[in-house]
Amino acid sequence: MNEIEARLSSSPASLAEQLPPFSDSQALHEAARCLYCYDAPCTHACPTHIDVATFIRRIATGDPLGAAKTILEANILGHSCARVCPVEELCVGACVLHAEGKPIAIGRLQRFATDHLYARGVSLFRPGPPSGRRVAVVGAGPAGLSCAAELAKLGHAVTVFEKRELAGGLSTYGIIGLREPVAVALAEVEMIRRLGVAIVTGRSLGEDLALEELRRDFEAVFLAIGLGGMPRLGIPGEDSVVDGLSWIERSKLDPASLRVGKEVVVIGAGNTAIDAATVAVRLGAERVTIVYRRSRREMPAYDHEYGFARLEGIDFRFLTQPVRVLVDNGTVRGLACVRMRLGRADASGRARPEPVPGSEFVLPCDQVIAAIGQNKVGWLERLGIATENGFVRVDEEWRTSLPGVWAGGDCIRARGAASTVMAVEDGKRAARAIHRALCATSAAAE
Repeated sequence: MNEIEARLSSSPASLAEQLPPFSDSQALHEAARCLYCYDAPCTHACPTHIDVATFIRRIATGDPLGAAKTILEANILGHSCARVCPVEELCVGACVLHAEGKPIAIGRLQRFATDHLYARGVSLFRPGPPSGRRVAVVGAGPAGLSCAAELAKLGHAVTVFEKRELAGGLSTYGIIGLREPVAVALAEVEMIRRLGVAIVTGRSLGEDLALEELRRDFEAVFLAIGLGGMPRLGIPGEDSVVDGLSWIERSKLDPASLRVGKEVVVIGAGNTAIDAATVAVRLGAERVTIVYRRSRREMPAYDHEYGFARLEGIDFRFLTQPVRVLVDNGTVRGLACVRMRLGRADASGRARPEPVPGSEFVLPCDQVIAAIGQNKVGWLERLGIATENGFVRVDEEWRTSLPGVWAGGDCIRARGAASTVMAVEDGKRAARAIHRALCATSAAAE
């Protein structure tokens, strides 16, 4: 057992995967409820366009491996997405049985099928006949892995470069274990390695990995670098604030190292903030409060995530802006805040929060965690890649402004919600675009 496996095996039960898997009989019963709609709205609602009715029918007829093949042909990371997709907003939200108040549990059926596959070590796909073309993928998150797998199936030699110790991106590091255990993400990584994809870790673009070197050594480059670290809060005392993504990462890979306060305040109201607050609750915090400068209507987290947090006992303070962390001899004593009111809409289309004069108050706490988003990748302009509002600008073929370089995933998501499933679809479509370009180049050379 290596060091990482040892740490994972010591994870507390309170952070174990929340939903139990379906038994065979439960899966058969749930699959039998499906109406197998013609022109199924659930499939249209899936960003990767999994043929939902077909995979559910295969479960109902006792063919979970066939169901898994249907899933993974459309979404190579369907094992992760079965757990982390916001199905309430996508396929389940579109189910026609919503009218009866009990839509099909599509995500759990997808998990049943992919669990069945991975438990048996079945390899559904093989690398295609060698094309003689080499492609570099920078970033081993969902977009990068999806692109690499699709290119390998088309016969191209793919090398993935990843700056972290482990591949998998946010699936490995940034989604709490209640939703996706690390082992699930790493099993997908190994499946992609079996397609002949080389994954090189510990290499970072712009540091020990030069873009010009990649463009010279490979026929195509796909950037799937995600986003950066958390931006600064810009308030006094923030050196005593815990980074939310680092907090979640440690909860998955080294939970024994976490110090959990009795009264914890989390700044931010996205899904990462809710995940960070959930970890604090599950590891013994007596009171956890999320503060957000806008109202519930504007909060980035999905409605079902808000409901989950309330059931976990997490409090919310809306229209609340932190202004300084109160620290006494290195110990957090509280978070000073001001009350806000909403004014006119800002550039994002949301109402702009404005401070209420004379409304400052203190939230007592002994730990503050910030989860206010991630830095953008505008620094890529120094490498000759055009950006838009800090995100990589791409055309309809996922090409960047730099010849031979494509991009996808969170680093291009200037509009719309970023998610694992959207990143997978970016990678899949970019792979097809890269393949078309490589084929066109080969034809021109002949």
